[in-house]
Amino acid sequence: MGLNTAMDGDTPPHARDIQSVRTALGTSFDGLSDEEARRRLERYGKNILEEEEISRFRIFIKQFQDFLIYILMAAAVIALLAADFKDFVVIVALILVNGLIGYWQELKAESSIRALKKLTESRVSVVREGEIRQVPSPEIVHGDVVLLAEGDIVTADIRLYESYGLAVDEATMTGESVPVSKDHQAVLDPGAQPYELANSLLSGTTVVRGSGRGFVVRTGRDTYLAGIAARAQEASPESPFTRAIRDFSMRYAVLIMIILVLVGTVAFLQGRELVGIAYLLVAQLVSAVPAGLPLVVTLVMVVGALALSRKQTLTRHLPSVETLGSATVIASDKTGTITEGRLAVQDDVALDSRALMLAAALCNDAREGTGDPIDVALSRWVGEYGELRERHPRTWVFPFDTAMKLMATANEVDGRRRFFIKGAFEELAKRAENRDDLAALEERLNAMAEGGLRVLAFGAGDWQGEDPDAWRYEIVGLVGFLDPPKDGVRESVITARKAGIRVLMITGDYPLTARAIAGEVAIWKEGESVLTGGEIESMDDDALYAALATATVLARVIPEHKYRVVRVLQDRGEIVAVSGDGVNDVPALKAADLGIAMGSGTEAAKSVAKMVILDNNLRVIVDAIENGRVIVDNVRKVIYYLLSTSISEVVLISTSIFAGFPLPLVPIQILWINLVTDGVQDKMFPFIKEEGDVMRRPPKPPARQFFERRQITRILIFGLVMGMASFLVFEHLIFRFPYETANAIIFTAFAAFQWSNGIQAQKEHEPFFVNIRRSLTINPLIFLSVLIGLVLQLAAIYIVPSWFNAVPLAPEQWGYVALLAVVAFAVVETIKWVEYLADRAAG
Repeated sequence: MGLNTAMDGDTPPHARDIQSVRTALGTSFDGLSDEEARRRLERYGKNILEEEEISRFRIFIKQFQDFLIYILMAAAVIALLAADFKDFVVIVALILVNGLIGYWQELKAESSIRALKKLTESRVSVVREGEIRQVPSPEIVHGDVVLLAEGDIVTADIRLYESYGLAVDEATMTGESVPVSKDHQAVLDPGAQPYELANSLLSGTTVVRGSGRGFVVRTGRDTYLAGIAARAQEASPESPFTRAIRDFSMRYAVLIMIILVLVGTVAFLQGRELVGIAYLLVAQLVSAVPAGLPLVVTLVMVVGALALSRKQTLTRHLPSVETLGSATVIASDKTGTITEGRLAVQDDVALDSRALMLAAALCNDAREGTGDPIDVALSRWVGEYGELRERHPRTWVFPFDTAMKLMATANEVDGRRRFFIKGAFEELAKRAENRDDLAALEERLNAMAEGGLRVLAFGAGDWQGEDPDAWRYEIVGLVGFLDPPKDGVRESVITARKAGIRVLMITGDYPLTARAIAGEVAIWKEGESVLTGGEIESMDDDALYAALATATVLARVIPEHKYRVVRVLQDRGEIVAVSGDGVNDVPALKAADLGIAMGSGTEAAKSVAKMVILDNNLRVIVDAIENGRVIVDNVRKVIYYLLSTSISEVVLISTSIFAGFPLPLVPIQILWINLVTDGVQDKMFPFIKEEGDVMRRPPKPPARQFFERRQITRILIFGLVMGMASFLVFEHLIFRFPYETANAIIFTAFAAFQWSNGIQAQKEHEPFFVNIRRSLTINPLIFLSVLIGLVLQLAAIYIVPSWFNAVPLAPEQWGYVALLAVVAFAVVETIKWVEYLADRAAG
């Protein structure tokens, strides 16, 4: 992604000395001339991220180029042909609303590049013709001399040639949670990773301390940031549900076509009139197509999305609601998701407690909770930070020096001038006077470092002057820092593991630090490994996937590594949810099956994500997955219900035709049955409560999520048994009653046994009579839907029977209706008991 782009030749800027960089760029420490800057601007272009322009009309049309939308459109046509204007209007409205939402989301996704551009658009201090000037960031060019100070946003890739205590926040680029100190004199290996560029600055990062100067070596599309932006333009994968529905629909369509051809051929050979054949084929088609499936599945997802919103999760892409329930891997960012996103003092060693506290408070530049994260953490730890600084005013300061790795101050303490110092232990140890304490301190330091802590040493002594060679002090203690885990994360990780979901922690931090955090929250445990970015680069895809089988922590990882890990997992059938908040997370968020951005994260991350969580916590993601599994269960249940009833209609009509009987149900009756059963009952499926502990079940592959053997077996058994039972009843009735009466009884009985099926479909894993109270309360609305359907059916056969080619039923004829309803209930209950007992026997 632009890291190794050379200025001329094969050696990147970070691997050259300053003189070589200056010569290669054709510049000087006095900067470029105005004329040369103009020439370079024309040659290389503006320092902006380019984006492909797509017309809004094309974006709008694209929203309707989706397999699920095609199914909805077909359902709308069928509803219109059947004069079912209510469903036609609802389906068309749903298509339009879905298209408008998608259109809005696409426009927001396009803003991801603009959000990245904002990171690099500002006014920049440059030297031109020996003068310091302020120029717009898009106009800086290769070879410009840029001046940097605390608070500045870096707007191009820069090779430093001066640095004074310079520290840069690179979290949005590399995931590194602690500001990185820079050393302009370093000459690095050509293959150095972004987090190793001690002598360079990357576009999009922020200076948090010190100052510096450097040469611009890459602008615009050549920067490291531009490579990340390119990944943001790649297409996201289809949702597992979309893939599963498409594959099933194709197979189901082939089956229906075969049945239609077979029925039409038999009817023709029976000598039926062509008009009659066309009529019965229309009836067959209407019965076979579960036209309400796309609509009700969408409603299930909408209700699920609303439920998620009440739990701090906003859905930007509706199918992602289902994807949550299919997730097999969570690849979580560390900083801000697993951890607090701020440093805190985790441990300390004090040889002199008062002196350690004074050093922590006085050798410190934090102001009102802002500044270097380590200084801010110390100010919170000290407690009386403000009071100590007021009572002991500073008289001199030696700013943090990246070469010496220390900072020092002089302060008035108890009427005399005292000296305080903080920095790397190995540097302070060179001048410390308490030599006898150093071995024990070093032992404690190593133990703290092995625990993943970042450790600073503190010293105190009498003021001896500004010359470092004159400093005299004793090391008074050590302080270890860690970005602490958030509350509830450990419990959520354990829940995810129990649910068969792997949790990977991916971070730019050091391996020891990453492993320490991961161990605290149960992501890493003994026997599992830590994989580094360097190791990822050295592996091919097969070796990487094998390594990921035992690795739970990925450290020193850059965006390319994270993106590749996601792709490798997906290529092996995993459904990957990725969380992140920084620019460095954008490629992986876009590539993931489910990209989840943090509400407090960058706009670039949020604009490519399919979900946004308002409470930046892994716990929220695991809770959302639990909700997603309930949604998947409800989608699965409604698929069973609609398809099993459709197949029973197909079997009844086909068998009757093969037997030479007249149509048991005419098209208008089938459409009415669909209204008083599917049209009423399936709208209640989104409100089914959780059935058992959904997080105790392992995730299912997408292909088996909705149509695996048990589901298909249930659908086929119910459809075949109830289709044949209905045919046998119709055969009995046709010889006992006039056709109109037999038809009216089947017309009502068919609706009744579908109500039974709908009630049974509310629970999948447990028979109705195992826990009757649960069966009655898992979704009370289903009983309301039966009541509504019954009232509508009574109106159809007693108030307006002529509308439906029916006749009113006599009281004794309701026995046939009740018989089929009881048989349907018993068929499903028997299937459930067989599965329930088999599951218990299997343990």
